[in-house]
Amino acid sequence: MNQTPRFRFYKDLIRHQAATRPDKPYILNEGKVITFADYDRATCRAANGMVAQGAKPGEGVAILMGNCPEYYYLFYGLPRAGIYSVPVNTSLKKDGLRYIIENSDVRYLVVDDALYGKMLELDEPVSVVKKVFIRRTSDRPLPPGTLDLDIVLSGNETEPDHPMDPDAVAYLMYTSGTTGFPKGVVNRNGLGTTDGMVLLSSILTQPDDVLYTALPLFHANALVLTSTFALAAGIPFGLDRKFSASRFWDRIRFYGATQFNGLGAMMPILMKQPEKPDDGDNPVKKVISAACPANLWEAFEKRFNLKIWEAYGAVDGGGVLIFNFGDAPVGSVGKVPPTMEWKLVDEEGKEVAQGEIGELITRNPALEQEVKKRVVEYYKNPDASEKKIKSGWVHSGDYFYADKNNNLYFVDRKSDSMRRRGENISSFEVENIVEKFPDVAVCAAFGVPSELGEDEVMIAVVPRSGKTVDLNGLMRHCADQMAYFMVPRFVDIVEDIPRTETLRIIKTDLKKKGVTENTWDREKEMPELNLKR
Repeated sequence: MNQTPRFRFYKDLIRHQAATRPDKPYILNEGKVITFADYDRATCRAANGMVAQGAKPGEGVAILMGNCPEYYYLFYGLPRAGIYSVPVNTSLKKDGLRYIIENSDVRYLVVDDALYGKMLELDEPVSVVKKVFIRRTSDRPLPPGTLDLDIVLSGNETEPDHPMDPDAVAYLMYTSGTTGFPKGVVNRNGLGTTDGMVLLSSILTQPDDVLYTALPLFHANALVLTSTFALAAGIPFGLDRKFSASRFWDRIRFYGATQFNGLGAMMPILMKQPEKPDDGDNPVKKVISAACPANLWEAFEKRFNLKIWEAYGAVDGGGVLIFNFGDAPVGSVGKVPPTMEWKLVDEEGKEVAQGEIGELITRNPALEQEVKKRVVEYYKNPDASEKKIKSGWVHSGDYFYADKNNNLYFVDRKSDSMRRRGENISSFEVENIVEKFPDVAVCAAFGVPSELGEDEVMIAVVPRSGKTVDLNGLMRHCADQMAYFMVPRFVDIVEDIPRTETLRIIKTDLKKKGVTENTWDREKEMPELNLKR
């Protein structure tokens, strides 16, 4: 009986695929085709090229680039020489950009020529950076004092002369920082769970699949999950520069993609595109979705002729990946893998009853035995690391409830949840209901201080193009669709709602702005609304 090969490090998986299927396409990018053998050689060149430029084991390289194959060469290549990488959000600037670069202790920076201006916006040079390498995407001349990235990517393509250390840092993945300064999540070579990815890819993919992503590569979904599932399965994936709702299905057909990952608002955004007769005529068989609204789930499947497999995970989740493989009810993320211990707890850490809402906490005994370092570790932030793991349990920071079969249902992030009239309120649920109102395009729900000491529910609403939202009608819609304590009191009509590059709503500024003289107040404008208690 043939056994699945075991791979301790990602480089072992790369070398295996290069040896067993050298000429098979791996990365598809516009007209480019990078085979598995090409990829192996390119990652070696990146590692050796950075060493030739003076980089030493234990030093870091920040990557400030748009989506491109070179991103993958660096990210998976540099650990082969003991060098760690730091993907940087391309929308960061000034203090936010400076914080990541200085906090991560990188010594080298790789940046697109179109993004180099962000470095010039910093008030003073970032002293920790020794060299800056430019990826040239145009005929712009190289900025003074910088080097062409091609110098690095033209390194020797032989295996780097560096023994892999399981405790060495492979990369730092910074959290989105929607509620404060981002935290750098430490990922070490020995914590890559490569074998787990191989097993999971065998469940999620078929030999004839083609994956697709247009999500930004500074986010773990596209950078780690999509590429690793394709690598582990020995199948190709299409890579686009950015997500476009209007062009999405044309790009899917261009690559012949049979599977993609849907994050955040992607599913609602795609559903809000004008319907076309050929919506269901696409090659996609399956979507691995995160936070797909339950009310859109079956409609999305029917319109686009595919199946949704819902999933839950986080970059600082301690390796937790939960899947609804179509074997759990619509709206559920499925069951926690049997190899993990889990429970839902209240604010005091006490386990809640079945059906009640609590924070998901988990333990992975096998992973704890395998690695010496923390399962979740924040770079240079021991206090945050201590808060994340209490008595061996990883605290997700997310609320769920479980049904009688232990299927979990995501409710909200703790940071986004609200409490009113003694009841916990899911911003996620409020937003989904508000967005069902015909003239609403997008909604963000959040809590603002109440004179009663809890929260009042406030929403920011973007109207559909050319439409005006009837707020009285919207409130009657909410009163019909949600519990009385959830019905928003305050409403701001806005032109746009800020989002991260992965379409996650940023509520920090909305909460800070709060109620103003222009905010619509239901209690003043609609005192006649009967909210049944």
